[in-house]
Amino acid sequence: MKLQLMLAVFSLLVASCTANAQQSMNYNDSPMNYQNSEMNYDNSPMNYKNSPMNYENSSMNYNATNGVYDNRGNRIGYEVQAPSGVTNIYSNDGKRMGYVPAPQR
Repeated sequence: MKLQLMLAVFSLLVASCTANAQQSMNYNDSPMNYQNSEMNYDNSPMNYKNSPMNYENSSMNYNATNGVYDNRGNRIGYEVQAPSGVTNIYSNDGKRMGYVPAPQR
């Protein structure tokens, strides 16, 4: 009886780990997908559209609508959407901190 219970718990644990692994390995969301990659010029801080040198992204632009703020209301960066639909999140100094994959069609 004890062995059966241990096997049941083990199989549930393996099944839940497998489900989580499959969920996190979605290629559409992966940074290995070129659409999401920083190697894609549309996502690169080297692209002027994404640069902090672009006044639209500048922390000095008080009318900017793409600012990213922490819970205290301090601006920590900005976001820019690429033509592919990927939303890139940059720090105030232009380092890419993350992205939100394009919505699936």
